[in-house]
Amino acid sequence: MENLKQKALDAHKAWRGKIEVISRANITNNDELSIAYTPGVAQPCIAIQKEPHLSFELTRRWNTVAVITDGTAILGLGDIGPEAGMPVMEGKAALFKCFADIDAIPLCIRSKDVDEIVKAISLFAGSFGGINLEDISAPRCFEIEKKLKEVTDIPIFHDDQHGTAVVVLAGLKNALRLVAKKETEVSVVISGAGSAGTAIAKLLLQSGINDIVLCDRNGAIHADENYENAAFTELSRITNPKRKKGALKEVIVGADVFIGVSGPNLLTPEMIQTMAKDPVVFAMANPVPEIFPHEAKKAGAKVACSGRSDYPNQINNVLAFPGIFRGALDVQATDINEEMKLAAAYAIADLIPREELREDYVIPSPFDKRVAPAIAKAVAQAAIDTGIARK
Repeated sequence: MENLKQKALDAHKAWRGKIEVISRANITNNDELSIAYTPGVAQPCIAIQKEPHLSFELTRRWNTVAVITDGTAILGLGDIGPEAGMPVMEGKAALFKCFADIDAIPLCIRSKDVDEIVKAISLFAGSFGGINLEDISAPRCFEIEKKLKEVTDIPIFHDDQHGTAVVVLAGLKNALRLVAKKETEVSVVISGAGSAGTAIAKLLLQSGINDIVLCDRNGAIHADENYENAAFTELSRITNPKRKKGALKEVIVGADVFIGVSGPNLLTPEMIQTMAKDPVVFAMANPVPEIFPHEAKKAGAKVACSGRSDYPNQINNVLAFPGIFRGALDVQATDINEEMKLAAAYAIADLIPREELREDYVIPSPFDKRVAPAIAKAVAQAAIDTGIARK
């Protein structure tokens, strides 16, 4: 690990940034200059003034996404500030380009005020085809996304929430196929009720999984409790239909699926042994998961997934967000809705034929070149079908 840390630092010093801007226009003589800039550039300006939607046709807006953070939840480092978050945002921009040929611009905002952030993003939204929110702490991330969706007409996507949820659903769909359990009949326990846990629960509900219990550090969230946190109040009303109470070790008894987006070593082998037959374990805390995959398997888990690249079945957001944005941008969608997220999850899952599923292969690799195109096609069609495509 120490060697990796030094390698990463050395590489960033050598790169001096992971992305750069290049010109798509040749400007080598007066004629080319007069077309790309003044006086010729006045013509597209006038055209866009008359029809603002032409900004998607006459500028690079159609293929450009803003990657935005306030620096409050950077990876596992927490609130380290916007400048310190820039390497992560540059990395995200590089992934957009490498996996979906999307131009992405990292923007780090020096504010923690929800309304200030929403105002800033709404003011420059006309320069972009979509907005990817990244590493913004809960519950502010929920408010920011919700308010931005109300005041903009381009896709707003908080990847920590929805990208994670899409990949989890894809992996879970295949894991349940492997253990021959129906989505409508399984019980799921989610450890962690932050942005990712909330989004996972909501997308699983959309997919037809109804028996879901979320746990935070105080135990199961249920409708018999009054919560100051509005997000918890909402979750208590739509999850935990049996109103289970108690700590993780109590509510996990008999569960078919464990999903962890919480902290290290929170799931013990003994807990897995109390779960239903052929349990499925998604332990995704990083860098130290709730339980390591080899320990989960030893304890009886049929399928074990993690967020780490050094184990099979890695749940990695890079599987989802490039293709989701590619599909949304291709049809100039005004939003990324639930139908598009479900389409993305099913497209990922369906890349692995049923006969190829294995305990160590329920999710494709991020480097599988089929992934982004398959997602993009499915997401674009879902946008068309739900009436939010402009193209």
